Amino acid sequence: MRNPARRFRPDPSTIPNEPGCYLWRDRHGRVVYVGKAKQLRARLASYFGAWSAIHQRTRGMLETARSVEWIVCANEVEALHLEYNLIKRHRPRYNVRYTDDKSYPYLAITVQEDVPRAMVRRNPRRDGTRYFGPYAHAYAIRETLDLLLRVFPVRTCSQGVFDRCERTGRPCLLYHIGRCSGPCVGKIGLDEHRQLVDDMIDFLEGNTDEVVAELTEQMHDEAGRLNFEAAARLRDQLDAAQRALAKQTMVTSSQDSFDAVNLFEDEYEAAFQVFSVRRGRVVGRKGWTVDKVEDLSSEELLSRFLLELAMERAEELPRQLLVPFAPADQETLELLCTELRAEAQESTGAVRIVAPKRGAKRTFLETVRENAQEAFHQHRLKRAKDFNARSQALNELRQALGLEEAPLRIECYDISTLQGTNSVASMVVMEDGLPRKSEYRRFQIRGVSGQDDFAMMREVITRRFRRYLDEQSAPASERRFSYPPNLVIIDGGKGQLNAARAALDELGIAGVEICGLAKRLEEVFLPDRPEPVLLPRASEALYLLQRIRDEAHRFAITYHRTLRGRKMTESVFDEIDGIGPARRRSLLDAFGSLQGVRGAGVGELEQVPGISSALARTIHAHFHPGTAG
Repeated sequence: MRNPARRFRPDPSTIPNEPGCYLWRDRHGRVVYVGKAKQLRARLASYFGAWSAIHQRTRGMLETARSVEWIVCANEVEALHLEYNLIKRHRPRYNVRYTDDKSYPYLAITVQEDVPRAMVRRNPRRDGTRYFGPYAHAYAIRETLDLLLRVFPVRTCSQGVFDRCERTGRPCLLYHIGRCSGPCVGKIGLDEHRQLVDDMIDFLEGNTDEVVAELTEQMHDEAGRLNFEAAARLRDQLDAAQRALAKQTMVTSSQDSFDAVNLFEDEYEAAFQVFSVRRGRVVGRKGWTVDKVEDLSSEELLSRFLLELAMERAEELPRQLLVPFAPADQETLELLCTELRAEAQESTGAVRIVAPKRGAKRTFLETVRENAQEAFHQHRLKRAKDFNARSQALNELRQALGLEEAPLRIECYDISTLQGTNSVASMVVMEDGLPRKSEYRRFQIRGVSGQDDFAMMREVITRRFRRYLDEQSAPASERRFSYPPNLVIIDGGKGQLNAARAALDELGIAGVEICGLAKRLEEVFLPDRPEPVLLPRASEALYLLQRIRDEAHRFAITYHRTLRGRKMTESVFDEIDGIGPARRRSLLDAFGSLQGVRGAGVGELEQVPGISSALARTIHAHFHPGTAG
């Protein structure tokens, strides 16, 4: 077979011989693969060679692609950085993707705030917060935090609770049970509280000996002065500190800090595990799974993963990364990791990627590999079950609806309204039988008044596919609706289906199949068939349709409730003389919700910026008619 990429092969003399990145695009202009090269001309030439010499996975990409373009970079480090950003931006179908096993919890300390707080948080944000972990289980991190609060009673409450306690001068329950030092009511100064926070961070970073020694010394001093109550309190703190330490597995007798990375793979998939070791103790671990959709050696796969790790965790990146073998482009990776660490941590130390051959670190890497192997097998069992079910569902749907091919991209639309008010619509997307949440869209109905579901559905379909047509001439990077679905599902019966079909016909959209799913008997309606299709109750196809319909309904009703709640809040405040948008925002910021404003006393209302004593009495009287302020 002739290499299909030869149809659009660029003149080799036009391809630069410098480092850079290249992007393959499909017929819709969507990026399907991003790669980097030390020499762009030589790398791209490999794609246009003999078809028999090209790997099977690369062939799939080349059959889909219709054009290629490139971006020249100053050096390999810049090319590596650009490749990562392009992959994150375009999410190409044929690039390796790293999927977290789950959303892992972290212990977060908001050091950037005036009164820092400790909390459990998933999905770290780059806002100056210090993160420790990740932890494998939420219960483990909550138990650790509870133990630490016995030793370092720092603030853990939300901003709303903190503000309320500050206004009333009464601390919350956490202060009374000894889990908070009460900075909200001045029981401890801000500088002293900041010192507690710094001590907790120091302890979490592994500087534990000083804390234990200091608590022990204080306990003996208090006992020597016959102050047994204080000595008992310090004894409990010391016990809590030692139990927190016991939860951190000791790896090395030295005070080394590093991330240990290992993997387990086969021809098609891989599982990575990363154990974070700080001052000789394991303080966190996390796993990723990889679908190897592109042809990569183990060294190249490890290199790609280390890039992903460094970009994601630059703020916690240690100076040493332990790996089972040397990755591809090791020197370039080390330079990029060093730059990222210096920028995120203001550190000048170089990052080194090390593959130990023997000793305690090599033994520990084998333990990490065993964890990766176990995660791999668990993922394969789940993936095999899910993949078979998805394939069966798509094939059953293709046969039942008479489609030419399995609907790899499905869009479902639902309307949510309350007697024609605050009407909205949702669009949810499934690709290969899985939700694609980044493609979800929601619409406010603009051109329909009253309860007319058919007209609303016609408006939404028209807006979605008009955007599709308009974006065909726009640059690919600016497109949002440019990828057409194989199948459109309308939540409703014949009426909604006919309205949607009319919208597609009016726009001249061809090649998009459409059906309606009625809730009552789960009947599937097709435009040109008088009788509905009844899918077997136990079929995977019906289960897939129900899942996407329920997701569309959930997404629509959530948006509808948000708008309705916002309108109700605005209308209540509009009834009070002297309350405009600025004061409404101030009240909601201070009390968190309309319910909070309703429950506030006149004295609390007066503390809100912009609210005078007279206005506070007016607001209170509005919510409590017949009572004195």
